[in-house]
Amino acid sequence: MSWLRTLLFRLVFYAGSVLIVLAVPISGLIGRDTLIAHALVWSRFHRWCARTILGITSRIEGERPQPALYAAKHQAMYETLELALMLNAPAIVMKAELARIPIWGWATRRYGVIVIDRAGSATAMRQMMREAKAALGEGRSVLIFPEGTRVKPGEQPPLKAGFAGLYRMLGLPVVPVAIDSGRLLPKKGAKRPGVVTFRFGAPVPPGLPRPETEALVHAEINALDVIA
Repeated sequence: MSWLRTLLFRLVFYAGSVLIVLAVPISGLIGRDTLIAHALVWSRFHRWCARTILGITSRIEGERPQPALYAAKHQAMYETLELALMLNAPAIVMKAELARIPIWGWATRRYGVIVIDRAGSATAMRQMMREAKAALGEGRSVLIFPEGTRVKPGEQPPLKAGFAGLYRMLGLPVVPVAIDSGRLLPKKGAKRPGVVTFRFGAPVPPGLPRPETEALVHAEINALDVIA
């Protein structure tokens, strides 16, 4: 049954996503607000597919102050789209490779993503800060997956340098987000029904030393981490 649900989800979600993505250039030409609304339609469609077909829902624990810097665990695509809804279309920090994809990259720029260059050059860091401050000027929060990539349950890599740079330059509290989506949504294999927990931790105040901040955030985002 799990495999049947998984295959049906892939069929419905990706077929529907093609139609939604094909309309992205139109929304992008109209303006950012329209493109953001378009992106949230995609997130709601994903939520409906996950709930109706896979039997997966979300549970939210903790407060979500706005605006803030959110640092989240990343175990599945699920939380990327869910957090877009939970945080009211935050500016998401995205690796530079994705921003170079034709059409998609242009659309993400129009949406207001923050591109991070893993090479970490000074020029790239300054551009990232400009984009983050522009998002804050619009009243949007900033969302980063500070471990740098999607990981399996049980994996707890160190935080990437880009997180510390954002924290220091923005002067915002950082809200760690623990997520256990990998239990139900493995990268390979059948998806399982159940509840994904989003635990929003206590905000870490701005201005703390880097080692202390990274230790606090790393511990908090891994608070729900278990081996599936």
